[in-house]
Amino acid sequence: MLPRFTTRQLSAFVAAAEAGSFTVAAGRLNLTPSAVSSLISELEHAVGFSLFERTTRKVALTPQGRQFLPVVLSVQRRITMTAVAASDIANRSVDVVRVAAPQAVAATLLPPLIAAYRVIEPRTEVRVVDTGVEWMADRLLSGEADLALGPDRTVSSDVSAEHLYETAWVVWFSPAHALAGRSDVRWADLQGIDFFTAGRDHEQSVGPFGGHGPNHLAIAPQQVFDNISTALGMAAAGLGITFSPEYVKALALPMGLVMRPVIEPHITRYVTLYASADRELPDKVTALRNFIRERLKGKAP
Repeated sequence: MLPRFTTRQLSAFVAAAEAGSFTVAAGRLNLTPSAVSSLISELEHAVGFSLFERTTRKVALTPQGRQFLPVVLSVQRRITMTAVAASDIANRSVDVVRVAAPQAVAATLLPPLIAAYRVIEPRTEVRVVDTGVEWMADRLLSGEADLALGPDRTVSSDVSAEHLYETAWVVWFSPAHALAGRSDVRWADLQGIDFFTAGRDHEQSVGPFGGHGPNHLAIAPQQVFDNISTALGMAAAGLGITFSPEYVKALALPMGLVMRPVIEPHITRYVTLYASADRELPDKVTALRNFIRERLKGKAP
């Protein structure tokens, strides 16, 4: 059975870890030091290992506690996001529109769109819902997002998908890579080269993975990361190459990466705007949808 713990226990753990003292943590949480100590002891009992090495003057994280802390911080961020979402749901009259997007789109395409929209519609707050490419439609159907912007995906009939513009799949590598002297790269040239990617989107979209290219080629990732920035970082360090749609260049170029088109075959995909097809969109959502369509339709940034 998985261990059970409470948000109060997690908060006490994080506060004590940051402060290095149960007394200081107690002051931050408006609790007594003994209450903080009890909460942490309960958490240690639940997880089955010690979180702190205790002395008469201070407390310090154990090796297990140091490993556990980033996980707890991630959980706390999710709890905060859940509280914000609950508040939004309870106040639907507020002009808030949520747009789901994967990391690359959320970091490159959406921020300038939101900034420009704020100028003409200052009363509407546009919020970004971070999501994986494969979860965009789910965010719409669950009501977590009003719109979604990202690469083209096959979706069910209850989600509408409008292609805005076409973008090529490209390969990225460091300037010192053996491929840097080429003006373009064939899929056959990539056989046996170390390769990193983000998510499983490449399997449906790129070269041999999506049935577009020669299936006999030995092109398979060494590692699959959650975020494209990690894959780009590995490529920038000279550890291999990575693929992405071309719009990721806003993240890749500052890392010093070199971009080349991949040919034979040349593979493209669309940046696509998604919405619910089963329910009528509120005016505020329709207005933002029209704005994004006007800014991006047929116009690669």
